[in-house]
Amino acid sequence: MTHVFHQGTDVTQPTLVLFHGTGGNEHDLLPLAGLLAPGASVLGVRGNVLENGMPRFFRRLAEGIFDEEDLIFRTHEVKQFLDEAAAKYGFDAGNLVAVGYSNGANIAGSLLFHYGSIFRAAVLLHPMVPLRGLAIPSLQGVPVFIGAGTNDPIIRSEETRELESLLSGAGAEVTSHWGNQGHRLSTAEAEAARDWLAGLTASGE
Repeated sequence: MTHVFHQGTDVTQPTLVLFHGTGGNEHDLLPLAGLLAPGASVLGVRGNVLENGMPRFFRRLAEGIFDEEDLIFRTHEVKQFLDEAAAKYGFDAGNLVAVGYSNGANIAGSLLFHYGSIFRAAVLLHPMVPLRGLAIPSLQGVPVFIGAGTNDPIIRSEETRELESLLSGAGAEVTSHWGNQGHRLSTAEAEAARDWLAGLTASGE
């Protein structure tokens, strides 16, 4: 997969794995990563699917309606890539934090739904429920931050609540931040995610 890897100055920190939104690329969330965890190594990944020329991590049939077969295939594809990247760059595949926005948050959520504690923690910004009817593996002890919008035109509040419930039901420690900036990633949301992540580091999680 097309990607960029930046070796951090603090090898004790988890490696941040960045998943962009529709139309983004592997560089999009690098400034956010710098805010969230200065000094951490960063792996920015570009989705392998194109929708009208815009990169995505999996196909959809319409807005809000996922191609579930492709989503499952791409989820396994990303998992394989992460294992290969860890071997290539020498970072610990067991010490990763996912940071995803919109479509990127959905592929990160699908990785949690399929592989459980593949990430030590996850920052999901404006995610949807990736799949329903799936037996989610244990997420015991996995902290998850959800950034959501009370007036998000793409994601209803009920869907966010459903995702919270599914993750919590699998054992994840879910923290949600609600803003009113629609589907846009706001400064307040990014800062809330930063403070949340700093709190995890301080507590040793």
